[in-house]
Amino acid sequence: MADEKKPGLFEKGGKLYWLHSTIDAFDTFLRVPGTVTAKGAHVRDGIDLKRVMIMVVIALVPAALFGMYNVGLQTSLTYGLDWNFWHMFWYGLLRMLPLFVVSYLVGLAIEFGSSQIRGEEVNEGYLVTGFLIPLIVPVDVPLWMLALAVAFSVIFVKEVFGGTGMNIWNPALVARAFLFFSYPSSMSGSSVWVSKTWVSALKDVDAVSAATPLAIAHDGGAAALSSQYSFLDMVYGFIPGSTGETSVIAILLGAILLVWTGVASWKIMVSSIAGGLLVGWLGQLGGATDLPCYYQLVMGGFLFGSVFMATDPVTAAQTETGKWIYGFLVGALAVVVRLWNPGYMEGMMLAILFMNTMAPLIDHCVVTTHINRRAKKVKTA
Repeated sequence: MADEKKPGLFEKGGKLYWLHSTIDAFDTFLRVPGTVTAKGAHVRDGIDLKRVMIMVVIALVPAALFGMYNVGLQTSLTYGLDWNFWHMFWYGLLRMLPLFVVSYLVGLAIEFGSSQIRGEEVNEGYLVTGFLIPLIVPVDVPLWMLALAVAFSVIFVKEVFGGTGMNIWNPALVARAFLFFSYPSSMSGSSVWVSKTWVSALKDVDAVSAATPLAIAHDGGAAALSSQYSFLDMVYGFIPGSTGETSVIAILLGAILLVWTGVASWKIMVSSIAGGLLVGWLGQLGGATDLPCYYQLVMGGFLFGSVFMATDPVTAAQTETGKWIYGFLVGALAVVVRLWNPGYMEGMMLAILFMNTMAPLIDHCVVTTHINRRAKKVKTA
């Protein structure tokens, strides 16, 4: 009688089976796993969750690369340093690299550990979350604060609810909210948006203020804003702000890729912009601001949030009609907070988190309305 085939080292029954989740995660990172449907009425596609997540990361690359350059540019301009393009880019890259390392090390350690404990495959969702978090925080945020925020977000927003696909709120935004409300002095004000960590070693200077366009407009209106930054400055992204949120052009390049590949909903993007424009226009008519409504799109994190955060397929509305409603309210609420809340200038974070909470209710109302409408047609037939 032939000997039975022994299980592999990481297969069930093998000595290191307890590491199966970790090995499987690395094995399927760049190739499609062999566990595919062979027959039956199922949809067959050459893409899986990991490939979708990688596509989002690729879409974020233009914003990340420009943001690295802009970190060096703002540092050079603010402190009067005679840096060329590559000096500015490498400075920004080296300042951003520790943020990415901490974000991925802490987040993936928790993800891998949770998957090993549960005996499940490692969730791929953190590929995007880990890339997003460094792009939406100040470049000089202390690394221990970032690690704490990442741990809080992954544990209490993802793992407690069951992992990727089960979370109610966007984990990256929750990490930012955790930092904002726990350590406001490191997340707001006019002295946190330009890197100064290494400048003291290069030049004997003190920290200086570098307000974002949104803060300038909030305090002084259109006249104060135009005296420091032009509309094109904000479109190109040559302004202080969170690393990934400044360049409209870089963000739109990512948006085109996401829409073209079908990874993100263009309906949410368009309706969010429409909501922001409408409320901005109404605020201008009502005297709440003297800024043209389209300025709301190029200041702060509005466009970045509309493209990369509001479109998160897990936390956004799922029905097609619900996507229009959800996106519109995200954009509208963001500008409402900007114009009528004197204590908080940037409303996109709160708007998206609130609408994440309301997304299931929106879908429920849309589905219920559709069912009732069909039931009435059947009765009258």
